[in-house]
Amino acid sequence: MPGDPNCPICGGIGYLRYDVPIDHPDFGKIVPCSCRAEEITQSARSRLFRMSSLDALKELRFENFEKRGRVGLGKTQADSIENAYNQAHNFAENRQGWLLLTGRYGCGKTHLAAAIANHAIEAGVSTLFLTLPDLLDWLRYAYSGVDMSFEERFEEIREIPLLILDDFGTQNATAWAQEKIFQIMNHRYINKLPTVVTSNMLVNDFEGRVRSRLQDPNLVTVVNIQAPDYRNPTDDTGHPELSTLGLHSRQTFGNFSLRQNERIPKQDLQDLKSAFDTARGFAEHPKGWLLFTGPYGSGKTHLAAAIGNYQAGMGFPPLMVSVPDLLDHLRATFSPNSSVSLDRRFEEIRTTRMLILDDLGTQSATPWAREKLYQLFNYRYNAELPTVITTSSKTEELDPRLYSRMQDRRICTVVLIPVPAYQGER
Repeated sequence: MPGDPNCPICGGIGYLRYDVPIDHPDFGKIVPCSCRAEEITQSARSRLFRMSSLDALKELRFENFEKRGRVGLGKTQADSIENAYNQAHNFAENRQGWLLLTGRYGCGKTHLAAAIANHAIEAGVSTLFLTLPDLLDWLRYAYSGVDMSFEERFEEIREIPLLILDDFGTQNATAWAQEKIFQIMNHRYINKLPTVVTSNMLVNDFEGRVRSRLQDPNLVTVVNIQAPDYRNPTDDTGHPELSTLGLHSRQTFGNFSLRQNERIPKQDLQDLKSAFDTARGFAEHPKGWLLFTGPYGSGKTHLAAAIGNYQAGMGFPPLMVSVPDLLDHLRATFSPNSSVSLDRRFEEIRTTRMLILDDLGTQSATPWAREKLYQLFNYRYNAELPTVITTSSKTEELDPRLYSRMQDRRICTVVLIPVPAYQGER
């Protein structure tokens, strides 16, 4: 395509040949003249916009992002969203280093990433916004050579002034795909090119070479958004496939029976009232561990669920699961069809803000099950994370490693509920 016919540099040809010695690596190369620079830049931006998925996301901007999430979120969740907004907005203004946004589906990662992209495009910065699967498809398509060669497409992606990779970790992890992703990430890492990555995965689940670069605090700002799915406000647990709190949503402190009209010894009724008061106090100020013991039907699960529902009402939904179900969920990750790894699922459970484990002691006592429970208990014990446990088992029936941690009065409050099984109001 010809250039400006009045251009004093190329004389209207539109291209120049490098004036370098014959042994120079650029000898013989043809480059566009400066009179075509703006035209080429606009053409490149147009092509990049077509490659990106931004046409469908052009309305996602900082102006219409809810900085503290939807109404009803707890302070911790709202603070998390506001911090992500501030970090993303700061990155959009300065475009320095890398920004990694993590969090579950629907927490706002893509909105913030698209807002960064739209802001940069309006500032005249060449920007490429792609999901990892789309990026790999574009590279594969380049082998056809229709628009440009594979090498040209690959170099364009590596060198783009701002690269935004959405939904990192969902790509087909073939050896070719892993290598291409690493080459892109490594090039941008070495050259400190502005890059934004969003993912619902844990950083530890990334391919090792990429993970090491994403964990460089000198280049990468990591922001984890601790918020539920905006599109599904009824799911506040963060682990809908795990939590049974919804099944116990009607078990609150308000409808817990103190059994005053039953023929129960006075001391046992006092112990039940004491258990109720302890549970309510823990719900208001969760700290350390709380262990409920007693026979089946004595109210242990009701009080544990009441704690969970109270916290959910405050905007801090816990993870409540029976121990047998928890182990089943961990075993399910071994399936070839599982969408989550054992390590990731286990990490979600052991680090959750509040964990309610119901029915400890009824699980299969295989060596694998005992080891997983010990690892879970040991982690939360050392981290002193709020944990509620119910059990009907006797002391000698529990793993001694678990029991020893539950007997540490510095962290665990043991509550015995000696009343017989509840038979309902007479």
